[in-house]
Amino acid sequence: MFFGRRGRHGLCGMGIGVAAVIVAGFCAAASAQIGTSSAAGKRPMTFADLQQMKRVSDPQVSPSGKWVMFSVTEVDLEKNSKVNHLWVVPLGSHNAKADSSSALRNDNQKDALQNDNPKDAGAIASSRGASAPRTDGQNNDAERQVTFWKEGESDGRFSPDGKQVSFIAADSATGLSQIFLASWDEAAGTLGTPKRLTTVSSEADGAVWSPNSKRILFASRVYPECSDEASWVDEDLCDKRKDDAAAANPVKAQVFEHLLYRHWNSYVGPKRSHVLVVSANDGNAVRDLTPRRDIGDAEAPTFSLGGPVGYAWAPGSEEIAYVTNLDLVPAASTNNDVFTLLLDDAGERPRKISTSPGSDDGPAYSPDGKYIAFRSQARAGYESDRFRLMLFDRSKGTTKELMPKLDTWVDEFVWMDDSKHLIFVSGRKGEESYGMVSAYERGGNYEFRLRFDEAGEFSDIHPLQDGRAVATRMLVDRPSEVVLLPPQSYDKAGNPVGLQTPLVMTHVNDSLLALLDLPAMESFWFSGAENATVQGFIVRPPKFDPARKYPLKFLIHGGPQGAWGDAWSYRWNPELMAASGYVVVMVNPRGSTGYGQAFIDGVNGDWGGKAYVDLMKGLDYAEGHYPFIDKTRECALGASYGGFMADWILTHTDRFACIVTHDGMFNPQSAYGTTEELWFNEWEFRNPGEATPGQPWRYFDKPVAEDPFRKWSPLLSIRSAKTPTLVIHSQRDYRLDVSEGFQLFTALQRMNVPSKMLYFPDEGHWVLKPQNSKLWYEVVGDWCDRWTKTNRYATGSPSPAVNAAPVVAAPKVSASPRTGQSKPTELDETQPLPATVAPAAPSKGAKAKAVAPTPPVVATPAPASVGPKTQTAVGGAEFTITLSAPDNEVQVGSDARVTITLTNVSDHQILFGHKPGMDSPEFSYRIEVRNAAGKIVEETEYGREAMLRQQSESRTVDYVQPGGTTVQTAHIAKLVSLNRPGRYTVQVSRKVGSAVVKSNELTLNVVP
Repeated sequence: MFFGRRGRHGLCGMGIGVAAVIVAGFCAAASAQIGTSSAAGKRPMTFADLQQMKRVSDPQVSPSGKWVMFSVTEVDLEKNSKVNHLWVVPLGSHNAKADSSSALRNDNQKDALQNDNPKDAGAIASSRGASAPRTDGQNNDAERQVTFWKEGESDGRFSPDGKQVSFIAADSATGLSQIFLASWDEAAGTLGTPKRLTTVSSEADGAVWSPNSKRILFASRVYPECSDEASWVDEDLCDKRKDDAAAANPVKAQVFEHLLYRHWNSYVGPKRSHVLVVSANDGNAVRDLTPRRDIGDAEAPTFSLGGPVGYAWAPGSEEIAYVTNLDLVPAASTNNDVFTLLLDDAGERPRKISTSPGSDDGPAYSPDGKYIAFRSQARAGYESDRFRLMLFDRSKGTTKELMPKLDTWVDEFVWMDDSKHLIFVSGRKGEESYGMVSAYERGGNYEFRLRFDEAGEFSDIHPLQDGRAVATRMLVDRPSEVVLLPPQSYDKAGNPVGLQTPLVMTHVNDSLLALLDLPAMESFWFSGAENATVQGFIVRPPKFDPARKYPLKFLIHGGPQGAWGDAWSYRWNPELMAASGYVVVMVNPRGSTGYGQAFIDGVNGDWGGKAYVDLMKGLDYAEGHYPFIDKTRECALGASYGGFMADWILTHTDRFACIVTHDGMFNPQSAYGTTEELWFNEWEFRNPGEATPGQPWRYFDKPVAEDPFRKWSPLLSIRSAKTPTLVIHSQRDYRLDVSEGFQLFTALQRMNVPSKMLYFPDEGHWVLKPQNSKLWYEVVGDWCDRWTKTNRYATGSPSPAVNAAPVVAAPKVSASPRTGQSKPTELDETQPLPATVAPAAPSKGAKAKAVAPTPPVVATPAPASVGPKTQTAVGGAEFTITLSAPDNEVQVGSDARVTITLTNVSDHQILFGHKPGMDSPEFSYRIEVRNAAGKIVEETEYGREAMLRQQSESRTVDYVQPGGTTVQTAHIAKLVSLNRPGRYTVQVSRKVGSAVVKSNELTLNVVP
């Protein structure tokens, strides 16, 4: 529902095609500038590197086949902005004419997740593509930027006659998005001065040229009742009046009469998307092609995250096809349908050509006009049903499926110029490759050929007339670039002969990538639940040493109908997660795409069942086959469905040192009432075999085992939660309401489970703003480091820098075996509170688990500490206090810093209350300073005030585990008057009941 690899499916949010985290290596370095490479010539990637990468997408081939136009998005972290511009690159010296149906292409995947395979120091692995040749010494084949507006431009499209380029940009006078046109010089590859084409008050987006270059389709959000007007002029005036009135009205309340009143990250409001057409000559003759009389209150095209464009032109420019959903309750329906409409007869009405009760989308006319191809799902209400490729015969009015034996999804497709074949893209076993299918039957079958040998994720494919094609491709260790796919020959059985590798045409990130150590990803297979074959992936840290032990991040994708694989991500990037010294393991459990529809369906009504077993067995396999994994230092991280699974893991096993749960479902009953796309919950939370939608009130009188909303509720098992957990949620997430995160955090806090919540008031299901993303990576990375004793929390690490994230205790390293289950315990109708028991003794012959050596990525060493003498607890005290200092000599008037370390020496966790932050210990301890004569030095006014306000200011509590520490820095000159040179001693104490625990004495020499 939120986290799908391909567009709109599932709890889609995490990304790589999916995708959720990251690290303190970049936590500490996130704000740093790109540094110099290591002695080996490569260095680990940082968050700053990730943000500096140019994000390539949306390639378009000029009608002559000479040029490719594409979009490049650049991030400005300081301005907290992203700006998109249009670039071009020549196809090279062996040009081929582009497919004449270029205007009809599906326009998939405008997401920030892209593909690539840039050249790396001239050495290119054949399986991962080669660089396009430079044809002269002046580098004339290099890509270059062609638009430069401050606010950016997007959706660059060549007119089919090759004379103009259209794009979307904000009008400087009004700030509204409009369509602009610029003349195109095919010989030079340059644009003329742009001119605004549209002036619609409701804005314009998604421009698609008619094949005769005379008209342009676009989408705009209008008031449905205004489309009843007789002309566009009157409709536009009606829209503007309503917008102006709404802006002027101080009352912003809304009245809802139907569901789907909010969607994804915004409230829908009274406006709806309609398909419009405009003359490309002068911007006149605008017409609303989907007025209220035809589609009622529906959207046209329907909402889609990264899916195909919902409208297309017939090759004769006389007809269009578009997608809408006319069901009465769109919140509970996936029944998108394809309609056609003749444009030049005012009396024509739309004609529905699709018949499936499931979703139909992405219509595309064949270049010869005989067919309309589209994607279709068979089952009503199931957004993750198999996407089939259908062919509608326009003369016969019949529809056939082209590849009924293909058991994976058709994610996108495009016609070839001969109208006899289509190229399609489909995910399989962690890759997203392409194939070709015939549009004509031979022996009762439609032949299709697959190229699943190619590494990476392909998208945005545009065939050329000579058999080549332009596309984008990304890999797990390379962001998106434009590639050229050479012609491929096949034998009679449909197998590729003499495999051709893609040529990389763009190199916008080469110089940065050449500096980075991006380890390869390795695939592994194991037996999951019910002995199903399941795939996993592992990424080792940079500068990997097989003799070391490494902490592990266990990433769980969303969806649940998503997948990890060989793809780049700007949100959950495995390379960045590994960069701070972690092994990253990912598993594609039941529900994942790319392994057949039965594998996907295996998660329906079984959210915490087989998928949970698959994940635990996958981690078992990794631990057993990769001896460098430290089993005592593992964190589980997931978002969306992965967030649900993180919650489920939290309440069903304590095998992990920490958990990060982002936008997860904690209480399925309440989540049903606060989500927007009800079809998802009503399908996923019903018992197998049921046809009636899953609704919580239908199961109230049934036992837990027969109620999917309670059976798979982490809330009902929350009393078993023990693992330190970071909860992340955003206010504008309407797929999984923020209340899900609040409920979980409240429960953990009241149960005294170590926990923290990161709340974004201005984000939705995905964290997209650059500075928010930076904070997300910092907090997540610090949480993982803290509980796995990694980087600055590692044993023997120097004291944290003053400006580092607040320190919390490291986890207990238990000698007892972990208690991860390979099968979830069936929930009873009532669940007793778990009994409190003493820690289990080590099993016979078992060795106590020790903390692994400091991993290779550590914080920059601080000056050597002076005089750190650890105190031994006396009188049964639960903790000791140790003082140290960076320097024992300070000048009068300078900052005299002292580090205070509290260590838990008991066999249970203790609570440590303090003022938020790590540099205000005066609110937690008594800090006593004496001069050389042994007299107490007078406190400053601030120091006296701090002592008086200790109780009121100690508002943050850390849970310090046995053997764990919490560290703070005292600024002595701020607390007492060190205005005279001399020798001073510092001692810190903290009262516990009637006892007082004191630190060692530390000597400071104050010099003139």
